[in-house]
Amino acid sequence: MRTLVILMLLTALVIAATCYESHESMESHEYLNPFLNRRRANDFIQADSRLRAVTQERIREHSKAPQEHQRELCEDYYPCEMYAFRHGYAAAYKHYFGRRRTK
Repeated sequence: MRTLVILMLLTALVIAATCYESHESMESHEYLNPFLNRRRANDFIQADSRLRAVTQERIREHSKAPQEHQRELCEDYYPCEMYAFRHGYAAAYKHYFGRRRTK
């Protein structure tokens, strides 16, 4: 009987020690309100960096290599794309669009 009481006291002590909610875990403001305010949701992204990224993407679109234009043209035409899977995009473009050039 005495060992049972000692075992229960030790169990209660272990439970109290492991389940104790410390003050440090309550310090975080996210504990009370985990959701961000709409105004603060995008504070970490500056508007000028987004604008700069869009501008750079537009510049990249205008300065594509000729092979990239040919590949995009071939991807838009299904038979050319299927031909490209077997023979490559250069051969497919030449096969489907190479004869269309006018002088």
